Amino acid sequence: MTSTMCNLLGRAAIGALAIGLFSANAHAAEGNDAPLVAPSSGGAVSASHEDGGEIVVTGTRIKRHDLTSNSPLSTVSAQEIQYQGATNAEAVLNRMPQFTADANENVSNGSDGTSNVNLRNLGSGRVLVLMNGQRMLPTQAMDINFVPSSLIERIDVVTGGASAVYGSDAISGVVNFILRDKLEGFRFDAQGGFAQHNNGNTYLRGLQEQRGFATAPLSVADGGKEDVNGAYGRSFADGRGHITIYGGYRHTAPVLQSTRDYSACALSQLDSAGTGLSCDGSSNTTYGTFAPLEGPSANVGYLTNARDGSKTWVPYNSSYSYNYAPTSYIQRQDTRYTAGTFLEFKASDALTAYGSFMFMKDHTFSQVAPSALFLGSTFSIPCNNPLMSASQAQMLCGSDAGTSASKDTLIGYRLNNDFSRRDDLNHQDYRYNIGFRGDIGHGFSYDVNYMYSLVRYHETYLNNVDNVKAQRALDAVNVNGTVTCQSVVDGTDPACVPIDIFKADGITSQQAQYLFSPSNTWSRNSLSVVNAAINGDLGTFGITSPWANHGVALVLGMEHRKETLLFQGDEVAIQNGTSNSDGQIAVWEGFGEIEVPILQDKPFAKTLTINGGLRYSSYANNQPSTGTQTAYQAWTYKGELAWAPVNDLRLRASYNRAIRAPNIGELFAARQVGNVALDDPCAGSSPAATAAQCARTGVTQAQYGTIIQCPSDTCSSLGGGNPALKPETADTVTLGMVLTPRQIRNFSFSIDYYHIKVKDYISSFDPSLIASQCISTGDPFYCGLFHRDPRSGAIFGSNAAGGYLIATTLNTGYLKTDGIDFNADYTRALGRFGKLNVNGMGTLLLSQEAQPLPGLGSYDCKGYYGYSCGQPNPSWRHVARFTWTAPRDSGSVSLSWRHYAGTTLSSLSSNEALSANGTSIINAKIPAYDYFDLSATLKIAKAVNLRAGVNNLFDRDPPAIAAGILSAFGNGNTYPGVYDPLGRTLFLGATLAF
Repeated sequence: MTSTMCNLLGRAAIGALAIGLFSANAHAAEGNDAPLVAPSSGGAVSASHEDGGEIVVTGTRIKRHDLTSNSPLSTVSAQEIQYQGATNAEAVLNRMPQFTADANENVSNGSDGTSNVNLRNLGSGRVLVLMNGQRMLPTQAMDINFVPSSLIERIDVVTGGASAVYGSDAISGVVNFILRDKLEGFRFDAQGGFAQHNNGNTYLRGLQEQRGFATAPLSVADGGKEDVNGAYGRSFADGRGHITIYGGYRHTAPVLQSTRDYSACALSQLDSAGTGLSCDGSSNTTYGTFAPLEGPSANVGYLTNARDGSKTWVPYNSSYSYNYAPTSYIQRQDTRYTAGTFLEFKASDALTAYGSFMFMKDHTFSQVAPSALFLGSTFSIPCNNPLMSASQAQMLCGSDAGTSASKDTLIGYRLNNDFSRRDDLNHQDYRYNIGFRGDIGHGFSYDVNYMYSLVRYHETYLNNVDNVKAQRALDAVNVNGTVTCQSVVDGTDPACVPIDIFKADGITSQQAQYLFSPSNTWSRNSLSVVNAAINGDLGTFGITSPWANHGVALVLGMEHRKETLLFQGDEVAIQNGTSNSDGQIAVWEGFGEIEVPILQDKPFAKTLTINGGLRYSSYANNQPSTGTQTAYQAWTYKGELAWAPVNDLRLRASYNRAIRAPNIGELFAARQVGNVALDDPCAGSSPAATAAQCARTGVTQAQYGTIIQCPSDTCSSLGGGNPALKPETADTVTLGMVLTPRQIRNFSFSIDYYHIKVKDYISSFDPSLIASQCISTGDPFYCGLFHRDPRSGAIFGSNAAGGYLIATTLNTGYLKTDGIDFNADYTRALGRFGKLNVNGMGTLLLSQEAQPLPGLGSYDCKGYYGYSCGQPNPSWRHVARFTWTAPRDSGSVSLSWRHYAGTTLSSLSSNEALSANGTSIINAKIPAYDYFDLSATLKIAKAVNLRAGVNNLFDRDPPAIAAGILSAFGNGNTYPGVYDPLGRTLFLGATLAF
């Protein structure tokens, strides 16, 4: 370690001793209140180990009762989950400073209904999620909703690579959900809650009133949640067997964006300098927007129907834009059912059979603004359409007006608010495992198990315009004075209803109903794992260091995994751009791990232990539909050192080489066009970029100054798989210490430095980075990723025939992050007044760096947000909990403090890879955010425990951010996974156990 780093760690440690006592909400692994975690260990074992049950130490496969993990480990206890009133596990983890929000219940448009976690902001695919030490679900279909939150005993979070122990995906670390699978008796838990928020942002309400938009109610109570769970467990056969059965129900009510000031209108920057915000929106409007691709009005920009209802086209401006926000969800409607059973039977010391079955059915709705004939799709309008006025026919067709000739045009015509688009998302997840383990003598044991999980997904997209029907409805003729679809005349579609797009609000509800065709997609993801391992204590054969009391421990094993995907769409979905895909990934692995106690109970060496691990992986990838096959091999390994010079101090260090193999979607997903947040720098009559700069992106001289802007700050990108992908590799270094001074009873403190670098990371290029780098540097690689519509020059469209940026997957440059984690816990006895616990966790981010393309520069997102940097990357985050517990543990009162340091808009960086994206004054910085949460528990008799709480006690609004700045997981003009989107939330729950 460099002297600079040593000085930094030293200063940080001194500061942390002052603030560490109030810097976290999750119990540190060394904390006294975290269940079954020894303050000096830094490790964790399962609840059943003391009575001879299975040992679970997250971060290692070696199983020994005295073993502790050498990896930095933080643990969230079941008590902490109750204090938060959490009904979904990802919300608990997102409060920890090591995590950045990912897919969650507050994402609507584009959501697939799942929830995920993102450790160290390296992406959800780079953290391995386990359940009781085994993989949980297929990588491609991971969903934290599957975890029955009421059965969580604790959540272990290991920082750093762990591929040598668990295989692929454990690059940023491991999240291991330890469940209560050995209950005795009956346990019933019920909780209800809702959000209460006071609106009153005069600035935002003024913007809405200025545009004539409805403002949010001054006070709202909504977003109700109910969570009911029951479980029963009992031993049988004189205690040799045990069974636990559980079931649960959870419901979340939807919340519309119209109910909050910050989300009631679609926000844009007021001007190019970003001096303020404005209520803007989409150019797909209820007035109707046109961009003719041929005829006399070709390339003149957007035209729109006049407001007065006359069939007159006038130049479009932002005052016509459509407010797409109000009917969109800021919290999705969701209903979840869970059920399952755990079974174990011990026939003898040499044979214990165990197994489990788990099920989840989740049904959620995403809702966004009404559908439209969207700009980006080309429609053909006959020049004799009887609904078109003479002036419109002249502007569209010129001399062909009144004839049977047709002209192509882009159309943006929004349906009315009776028809919000609804995405009906259904998941059915199944997981079962069966295994055998036992003691085979001389300190050796075995464990052989099989796990299978299956995720069935079905999506129905409702109230969406079918472009085939829309084209038929536009192809209208006059039949005896009645406007009639040509398809009715010739009999190809007798149900066709003509649509009048030539005046404002011209499409009636009857016409809209004809346009709809629900689309359906479905998928089947499966994962099967066969694992066999032998654990041994070589001390029984005398293989022990001469200076140690315990022998060498090791584990040897093999694993086979197979993951499959089948994704299909119906005719309407395929017509709208969906493509079928399939694939299989199979891997054979052999692994070994060894733990060597070198010194024990010696001067300046209470313990000195080294640990090493090695894994060989052989992958075979296959796409049956095309016959595409690829294969590769990989080695992963680790080395760890733990040294306790005295009982009060433990030092630890580790190095891990980890990999992440490409998942099925990254390998085999069909290429298709999707939406991305971006403004085209070459659009408009006065483009932000020069003609020479735009020429690099494919703009012709004739197109410059006539290209239409992407609607709603949303351009298009072409994404898809790449069978030639190779695994990512990562090197992880951690250095830390655990301090438990005898002079301060019930106090523990840990500090850990982490450094993670991912090479050849699998990704596509960020659209804002592509645009900024091409415009500012002219780099031919980035400029070559533009595919402009050959007719309009635009970079948006509904399919590959239009404009887009190329964003298919490939092995790119590197990701790097490093920082320092702090954990502290202190409990003070107050005599007859009970006790006080102060528990803390904080993360100092030192860098969050990316190099998208080798040799073409890098950028650091530490302290930045927006555009290429995405969600906020604060340099400091902490969470703290102060808990008073009454005598005899009869009740408690707990206050949590969550802190996010301020972040700056990434385009204000001096790094040219970020600075070219644009500027903003009003969104230049998100200030520091502090949230306070208050909760209480009360024990009534022995069997009943009550809890209640208020999160975001002071009802603080999230930051309001222009939509064009937001990137992944932005929704409703903010980052709802990072900042509390609903305001103050309240909950009341009870647990009955007997």
